[in-house]
Amino acid sequence: MSRELYACAYAAEFPAQALLRLRADLKSGPVAVLEGRAPQEAVCALNRHARLRGVALGMTRLEAESMEGLTLLLRSAESETAAREVFLECAAHFSPRIEEASAGTACALLLDIAGTERLFGPSERLAGRLRAALAAAGFRASIAVSTNYHAARMKAAATRGITVIPEGGEARALEKLPVAALELAQEHQETFALWGMRTLGELAGAPEDELVSRLGAEARVWWLLAQGAAAHAFQPIEPALLLREFCEFETPVEQMDSLLFIGARMIDCLVARAAARALSLAVLTVDMKMEAERVHRRVLRPAVPTTDRKFLLKLLQLEIAAHPPQAAVVALTLAAEAGQSSQVQLGLFAPQTPEPSRLDVTLARLKAMVGEDRVGSPVLEDTHRAGSFRMEGFGMAGKPSAPEAEPARIALRRVRPPRPVRVRAIPGLTIETWCTRPVSFSDQNGSFEITAAYGPWRSSGCWWAGDGWNDEEWDVLATSSDGASVACLLTCDRMRNAWRLEAFYD
Repeated sequence: MSRELYACAYAAEFPAQALLRLRADLKSGPVAVLEGRAPQEAVCALNRHARLRGVALGMTRLEAESMEGLTLLLRSAESETAAREVFLECAAHFSPRIEEASAGTACALLLDIAGTERLFGPSERLAGRLRAALAAAGFRASIAVSTNYHAARMKAAATRGITVIPEGGEARALEKLPVAALELAQEHQETFALWGMRTLGELAGAPEDELVSRLGAEARVWWLLAQGAAAHAFQPIEPALLLREFCEFETPVEQMDSLLFIGARMIDCLVARAAARALSLAVLTVDMKMEAERVHRRVLRPAVPTTDRKFLLKLLQLEIAAHPPQAAVVALTLAAEAGQSSQVQLGLFAPQTPEPSRLDVTLARLKAMVGEDRVGSPVLEDTHRAGSFRMEGFGMAGKPSAPEAEPARIALRRVRPPRPVRVRAIPGLTIETWCTRPVSFSDQNGSFEITAAYGPWRSSGCWWAGDGWNDEEWDVLATSSDGASVACLLTCDRMRNAWRLEAFYD
């Protein structure tokens, strides 16, 4: 066996395939892709159904619109970029050494598969698995395997299906291909046509010296290419894992069901790509591009990384329902961040805990009902304002540490919202200055006589903003009219001269 062995994955009409891979509803009908400035657009790619209807490359928009049942789409560079990343990622499952040989509207990747027989079996089996993996991702590709780099590339571009060229049979496999497969300049193709050389077999049978003397040193390279014997310095690329799917609509979408129909297919692709690397989806960013170049972005953060398609689709549905776009959507982008899914070993007699996915769905529904800023975990803010906190989403951030033993402390039970009270105060003297000291207060529950008062403790801030505060706090012991004792916290809003009952001490 030769030390070199290459497999070429060739996807023709790539602009059309990039647009249709996520549009199962359009694959079964004739579709053509237009390129250029209006009204001078021309067909640059088409699918097999359109070719059977008589559509040809270069056909103008006016000619294409006259054909009944033909769907016209505009070429999208962003869709092709996202599709190329998926195409490259599928190929990377079979070889880490890949070189791109795309030309025109086709996407071609050359894989160095030498030494992969123990992993994937013979070349025929590897080619079949590679083509099936690309088909599952939404691509129609032809595969050619050869010990010569250029032979595999040209054979894959000229045929459909799977072709395995035996070692030493490159010249015979290429002899019926047209000279145009060498991608020569127009003048050189005309020269070979005048000489009667129309196939690579005829070019390979010509005398090498005569070709070089008439056409120069380049002719020897063409002669070796026609024989399948040209050498090549392999230049592999390093594909990075970029979990991103993009779909552009030909007409703006206003219905949520239509967005979810496409979003479900995109989530399936993202989950499959992440699962192929034993990863899960930790964060899912949804960008809905609207008219006038506006973008409506939503971010889904499951409690734990997951590969559950139905769960992610449900989260997407609830998020769009709670925060719908304010205009019709013209393009949808889903980008994911990969993470490791955690496995927890439960005890034999430990109760089964709820699934994290159910908790996420419940939280999403609660946010839709009461507001996003009212569901989560409270986090204290870095401020002197009493009781100031914000809500953050739940998350699994490492192992919880065992709580340390703490001495018993008195508990402060807040009153939400604070209860307004009427306070009778008398002037008093503290260490710092004169102040009014509360001696009794009353509310809707009755009157209380203050037996001991500790304070005041003053705090103020945000005087430059509308939500500033200037409070004076008192810890008091009081006795009600029926003899019951209470310990509570009274607060005086000095800006409004209003007293409140903030909390009880238990």
